[in-house]
Amino acid sequence: MDWELLRHQMVSYQIKNRGIQNKAILEALKRIPRHLFVPPEIRDESYCDHPLPIGLNQTISQPYIVALMTNELEVQPHHKILEIGTGCGYQTAILAELVAEVYSVEIIPDLFELAQKNLDRLKFQNIHLKNADGLSGWEDAAPFDGIIITAAPADIPTPLLQQLKPEGLMIVPVGTFFQSLYKIKKASSGQIQKKTITQVRFVPMTGKAEKIYNYQLS
Repeated sequence: MDWELLRHQMVSYQIKNRGIQNKAILEALKRIPRHLFVPPEIRDESYCDHPLPIGLNQTISQPYIVALMTNELEVQPHHKILEIGTGCGYQTAILAELVAEVYSVEIIPDLFELAQKNLDRLKFQNIHLKNADGLSGWEDAAPFDGIIITAAPADIPTPLLQQLKPEGLMIVPVGTFFQSLYKIKKASSGQIQKKTITQVRFVPMTGKAEKIYNYQLS
């Protein structure tokens, strides 16, 4: 199978045709071998236009959503980014192609090990991984230029906003059954500005977030 051709087709038809024109992001998507982050039994679907299961009731996001969230984060080469929910490491790898440092937190031990293995294979030097509860963020490395969250809390995770720099951005899916993807800006005054990007469907954020927000199911 010609993985490189499939990657280029994915970028052209699924990403660029939907309005994402940031050249650095498009090139990162062309470079990172998405199929290496997908389980072998479904690897032939790696570049299809939908999310895929990676085990443990988790998924690798649809390529367009990865591109969209990265684009909305407005990343710059000097940025230090916090990712909550490493998963298999694909979004982490895309970010690492674009910014100076990526700090990524994964709560599920087996996924943490999978991401570590996947990312070690690509020999990144600017990725820092931690197996911990995402709601705690990474206080020792804060503040961050941007925060990207790849699991959905029931409400905006205010503890993580404290680790965001003034003028920093957070991209986060919020909600239980119905979810909205939000772009949140922390103004220099500390005021929070929120914009809805689109409707999405992510796995729920677990751990402390699950207990605090209780997912509003009752």
